[in-house]
Amino acid sequence: MAKRRGNGEGSVYRRKDGLWVGQYKVQTSKGIKTKYIYSKTRKVVASKLAAAIAERNSGVVYDSEGLTVGDYLVEWLQSVRGTVRERTWKRSEEVVRIHLVPDLGKTRLDRLGALQVQALYRSKLDSGLSARTVRMIHTTLHKAMKQAVRWALVPRNVAEAVDPPRERGTEIRPLNEEQVMDLLRAARGEMFEALYVVAVTTGMRSGELLGLQWGDVDLEAGTLQVRRTVFNGRIEAPKTSKGRRSIRLTRASVVALRERAKDSEWVFCTGAGKPVSVHNVHNRSWKPLLKKAGLPPHTRFHDLRHTCATLLLTKGVHPKIVQEMLGHSTISITLDTYSHVLPNLQGEAVRAMDSFFETTSRGGE
Repeated sequence: MAKRRGNGEGSVYRRKDGLWVGQYKVQTSKGIKTKYIYSKTRKVVASKLAAAIAERNSGVVYDSEGLTVGDYLVEWLQSVRGTVRERTWKRSEEVVRIHLVPDLGKTRLDRLGALQVQALYRSKLDSGLSARTVRMIHTTLHKAMKQAVRWALVPRNVAEAVDPPRERGTEIRPLNEEQVMDLLRAARGEMFEALYVVAVTTGMRSGELLGLQWGDVDLEAGTLQVRRTVFNGRIEAPKTSKGRRSIRLTRASVVALRERAKDSEWVFCTGAGKPVSVHNVHNRSWKPLLKKAGLPPHTRFHDLRHTCATLLLTKGVHPKIVQEMLGHSTISITLDTYSHVLPNLQGEAVRAMDSFFETTSRGGE
């Protein structure tokens, strides 16, 4: 007959074949589950049972119920939807569907090993994927496994034991002043002339520009408010609190916006009055404009943002002002991104200091 303990303390009993069994209950992701411990002696079972119950009571119980990596990732995606930006969620869903489930999906979650994950990264690189894409795979898996640890499905985040490939910094290729003038001359009379003028003079992101409504623009005061972004027809709030900002407009921007017809609440809209897709701008306007202006074909629309920042910094505008215009969350992002401009700024600082001492020296003669 089984020798039982108090409620919640488990029990120890001996089977007909002589094997001793420890039995206790744990709360898992799918409800209460009975777990068993076996040994040839009652003393060993009792000791292991006491340790298991202590772990249970302290919250250190890991039971993924035979869940596979693929099934878990599907559950994880559903749990985080609505807590992150839709664009971010879609990127994670693509990584899970295209890269993680096909290669790791059938593996039991509690048996996923660092070596297996590292091999996945290696195979992805060998197949031609960029280091940046593989790092995105790593980031997605790391977030998912971090949640699995929180849910007590696994004891540790296996992605923390894996080294993602190093990503080479993307070279920033801003336009110089002459190229900017070539671009704007080529854009005169074009449907999106105002878009390019505002982009290069404010440094706004493409989604912020396409998310502008006339109610955000005060042409009399020469200002605009960044209140939303648009990407593939989806309207969202700015990514960070710094992204929601007020920007002063140049005279050129005010003139270009005044000349634009107000056929819709959206500043840049389709014939049907809907927000313009960034892909349509890129394919139907931006690429032909580069050719017309004689600019390098690899120039991206996003490079206008880098151009704005670089021109401002080289003209001596304080990095803090540039940060506020660009909507960077911290000034360190601005300084790190545009470090290529800093040597020139240091040169200006040295010349200013030389000028100070020369003036002081002459005054003392």
